[in-house]
Amino acid sequence: MNPIFTLADVEKIVYRDKKIALSDLPMDKVAECYDFLKQFSADKIIYGINTGFGPMAQWRIDDADLTALQYNIIRSHSTGAGEPLPDECVKAAMVARLGTFLQGRSGVHPDLVKLLVEMINRDILPMIPRHGSVGASGDLVQLAHLALTMIGEGSVHYHGEWRPAAEVLQENGLEPFKIHIREGLSITNGTGVMTGIAMINQFMAEQLLDWATLAAVMMNEIAGSFDDLMAEPLNTVRRHEGQQIIAARMRTLARDSHCLQQREHQLYEGDHTETTFDHKVQPYYSLRCVPQILGPIYETLANCRRVLEEELNSACDNPIVDPETRNVYHGGNFHGDYISLEQDKVKIAMVRLVMTAERQLNYLFHDRINGILPPFLNMGKLGLNYGMQACQFTATSTTAECQTLAMPNYVHSIPNNNDNQDVVSMGTNTALLTRTVIDNAWQVLAIQYIALAQAVDCLKIADKLAPISRQIYNQVREICPVFIEDTPFYEDLRNVEAFLKGQQLKLQ
Repeated sequence: MNPIFTLADVEKIVYRDKKIALSDLPMDKVAECYDFLKQFSADKIIYGINTGFGPMAQWRIDDADLTALQYNIIRSHSTGAGEPLPDECVKAAMVARLGTFLQGRSGVHPDLVKLLVEMINRDILPMIPRHGSVGASGDLVQLAHLALTMIGEGSVHYHGEWRPAAEVLQENGLEPFKIHIREGLSITNGTGVMTGIAMINQFMAEQLLDWATLAAVMMNEIAGSFDDLMAEPLNTVRRHEGQQIIAARMRTLARDSHCLQQREHQLYEGDHTETTFDHKVQPYYSLRCVPQILGPIYETLANCRRVLEEELNSACDNPIVDPETRNVYHGGNFHGDYISLEQDKVKIAMVRLVMTAERQLNYLFHDRINGILPPFLNMGKLGLNYGMQACQFTATSTTAECQTLAMPNYVHSIPNNNDNQDVVSMGTNTALLTRTVIDNAWQVLAIQYIALAQAVDCLKIADKLAPISRQIYNQVREICPVFIEDTPFYEDLRNVEAFLKGQQLKLQ
């Protein structure tokens, strides 16, 4: 079955203001499911329609209170704490929730879908706090904050301001949603928030991998490495797809470089009587083993992308309303294990990426290791000037924080909810920790790219770089010119970080 949304669609919706057209959505499936549930539920006991929620499901709800029940779950669960999630995460979460409703298995009224689409298209973004989800019945607390704005309560971020939801809906000619059957439970019950954050993480992580691959090529250009570390015959005999893809990308990026050396010319031809070699026969692992280090990261991200796209196009709800089999099924499709486990994998992979970048930085800064560059890329007077010495402190401390966060969060289940939720995923916490590691990674790579540019200038090899390396060197130098005298770096770091985030290398 073709997906309703791809991750490419989400990226366009979040970052390029692509509008969602109702005419492109399977609204007939939504209506069919709602009509079936309305008829089917008339004389049956169905969880969350005429029973309480969670451990209170053993209590039947009177017919006169059914509508109040749905409003109660929204209001009672709007208990989030901490800073609001960033706009891009909220918008992605809304698309993820829309993806669930469009499967036609939630029994919601089509008007709910229409309002959600309008809010996405108009950037009416609910205030969703950072803390609140244990990722078991999905993101109950955080999705309740989404639901709260859809019924005209709570706050939204609109045109850069926090405003009452009712006021903004009215300004846009939109009516707050009124409960029909089970919409209160259906909005709050699912993995939308953890999936939304994870999708934003995915876009950033893929971009970071591209920049790390180019940085590795430039590192080897600066070191004058032999180019066989990325050779096809070497990398294809180890059968991992990720390693082969990274090596192929490195070969493409390094094309027409006059900095890399060919082993067959330098060491295999002529008579060699040396007893020691001035140039390293093999560079350090952080330079030589890039395909083997970044390859697993590539495969981790590829698998996470697949899982996210499946989740985006899944019915992450409970119960599942199935018009085809004429039944309502009770289970746990809201459970966040898929997202939590993948986010831990991505988090660990990004920590590894940062660790590799930090070691490459150490190579550039450590004159006794590289043997060709001044200490800390200092082009001034040694002792009087300090070059990028203190930048290493920042990179090291930031990498250390990432290493602390590398501990898997997926295993941190804590029973709660009267032990009804006795095994929980902590998926949203995991996604947020992954986001912190990714934010840190941008900072370390910003330091690395300034250092790469400075190293190129120390060696005066700009004209010998591969074309793409030279292009990025030029762009970094427009932001942060070559420096001899000591200078504050914090603004340059912030500006280079923004440049890296805003520039798509697209090495796929």
